[in-house]
Amino acid sequence: MPGMKVLLQRVERASVSVAGREVAAVGRGFLALVGVGPDDGPATAVRLAAKVAALRVFDDGQGHMNLSLRDTGGEVLAVSQFTLYADTRKGNRPSFTGAAPPGPAEELYEAFVTALRAAGVPVATGVFGAHMAVALVNDGPVTILLEG
Repeated sequence: MPGMKVLLQRVERASVSVAGREVAAVGRGFLALVGVGPDDGPATAVRLAAKVAALRVFDDGQGHMNLSLRDTGGEVLAVSQFTLYADTRKGNRPSFTGAAPPGPAEELYEAFVTALRAAGVPVATGVFGAHMAVALVNDGPVTILLEG
């Protein structure tokens, strides 16, 4: 089975709303869409959080992607995203059987958020399992898929 997935979008700003009310927002940093697989564990969440905190994809002032969130004081908006596990090989309706069930998925999503905060990264979050409206201004655009 595929491991945990974190789809990062480098952003100038991002926010998430539930039922028309903004629940979280960040400035410069990452929108992190986080998907959890059924065989993932806490070690995977911690490893991917460390990778996100250290990933050098921010401009160093000389046009090179050479700085990390830590270097720039960037923030992360973490949003749970089981649809990263969409299987579209058969037919036109995706199957999501490759995603972890909600209980374990929420635990590992929270472990990812906790590990990012422990690494010194400011983190805002969406609402696990809610229907969310995500707004962002993608910077670059830079979009990177991390898999555990």
